[in-house]
Amino acid sequence: MIEIVDNTSEYWEFVRTLRNDLRVQSGFIEQVNISREAQHLYMSENAKHYIIALYDEIPAGYAGSINSDIRVCVHPDFQKLGIGVRLIDEVMEKFPGSYARVKIENKASKALFNKCGFNEKFWIMERD
Repeated sequence: MIEIVDNTSEYWEFVRTLRNDLRVQSGFIEQVNISREAQHLYMSENAKHYIIALYDEIPAGYAGSINSDIRVCVHPDFQKLGIGVRLIDEVMEKFPGSYARVKIENKASKALFNKCGFNEKFWIMERD
């Protein structure tokens, strides 16, 4: 069963650990290793913009909207269970008008957002 809860301080380390997990890190636009101190500071200011998905009472993913930009991540052990869709639906209800920036090579995120009714609108070209 999927339950969506507020991002209270008891989940901040879960979010940090998942964000630093090499299995998901390449999907993020910015690939950084987040320290405990940096996470605490960031969440102290932004926790209210995030939600947590619990699967059978176990933290399984998170999503948020910062400056209308959606951030979503589901733990690899809990993917393909509908958690990502549920998180995005909840984020859109809580933060209407949010959008997603997705890396071209991140096929899983593109499929997830398409499943949730998002459409491609812009391509941003950068020089390496």
